[in-house]
Amino acid sequence: MVELLGKRSSSFAAVTLFCMVFAVSLGHGADKAPVKIRDANAAVAEHEPHDLVRQGKRIFDNTPKYARQYVGNKLSCNDCHIGSGTTAYAAPLIDLAGLFPMYNKRAGHVISLATRVQECFTRSEAGQPPPVDSVPIRALVAYINSLSRNGVKGQPYKSRGLVNLPALKGDPENGKVIYAVLCSACHGFNGEGAPPALPAVWGSRSFNDGAGMNDPTKMAKFIIHNMPQSSPGTLTPQEAFDVAAYIHSQPRPKFNPAYKSY
Repeated sequence: MVELLGKRSSSFAAVTLFCMVFAVSLGHGADKAPVKIRDANAAVAEHEPHDLVRQGKRIFDNTPKYARQYVGNKLSCNDCHIGSGTTAYAAPLIDLAGLFPMYNKRAGHVISLATRVQECFTRSEAGQPPPVDSVPIRALVAYINSLSRNGVKGQPYKSRGLVNLPALKGDPENGKVIYAVLCSACHGFNGEGAPPALPAVWGSRSFNDGAGMNDPTKMAKFIIHNMPQSSPGTLTPQEAFDVAAYIHSQPRPKFNPAYKSY
């Protein structure tokens, strides 16, 4: 899509330049210098949206590297929204932009997409909210918008969110055994992971206790469809709940209440 927009933009610029030069030649003679139709700032503005989308994807895939001043752990957006936000039932962001502004139960009021991204920084990234007009927010919003370019406004993506599971109670002791056998090779015996490739699931490198994933039921829904990475979908619902219960029995950063409005 970015390439296509670039081609359209180049074609439009070429046609505009031709028309302007042609008009000058009619009015002032062919020996006159062609009119300068845009300055350097205008050229930058023309390409800014495409650059923002690319920058947004970089931030999305490696948030601690490209937005480090706002991140308090070692997680990236891509760790919870797998495949750069495009994987079905892994909290995909496809067709998400058109659902905003929306009422947010946790905030208790209607929020914008930019505000929702700020929340991710304060909760999942255990950091602080970038200003709405900052490059990280503008870039991430531009990238999320690019994932919604073919969607119908207000209509959710068919593989939105996470899979449904029955209400079960997890057993952290059994979850500890399953974690050691199936999860520790990637996420570490102490939950530390190997960022940026493999996310931490508890401890200082992981999400804080205000994050959406700090919910055993939500994590179980994520685990059963997406984990283990080498063989996703092989755990039973009970096993997924057990692993989630074990992970949530471990320590993690505390949410900063100063950011509660985000």
